[in-house]
Amino acid sequence: MRFYSTSYDYSGRKRKPKKPKGEVYEKYSPPPFRDLASTKSTKQLSYAEQRLAESKQYKSRSDFAGRSHGNGDKQESKKYTGDFVIGIATLHKSNAVPVTNPKYATEISQMAK
Repeated sequence: MRFYSTSYDYSGRKRKPKKPKGEVYEKYSPPPFRDLASTKSTKQLSYAEQRLAESKQYKSRSDFAGRSHGNGDKQESKKYTGDFVIGIATLHKSNAVPVTNPKYATEISQMAK
């Protein structure tokens, strides 16, 4: 009887080997070494041409018309400008209800009692 073994449990029974869960990947092997000269293209750019390619300038957008140049325009705040809604009443706890008529305002106030 073996104790403290990974292949046997404390009562002496042999344990089954556990299979790994999920996908099993094979061991990584790096790609074979290739010389740097063989990987470069045949045409070599001069240093000045490389710097010019890095600092290529693009024309700015002209459709902003003096507005912000951020990701987008600032959204206008929403305000009610009509005269249909005369107020907001609380019907139950924090349930806000728009009031469109003085009659509805009195009905809502009587329901709350």
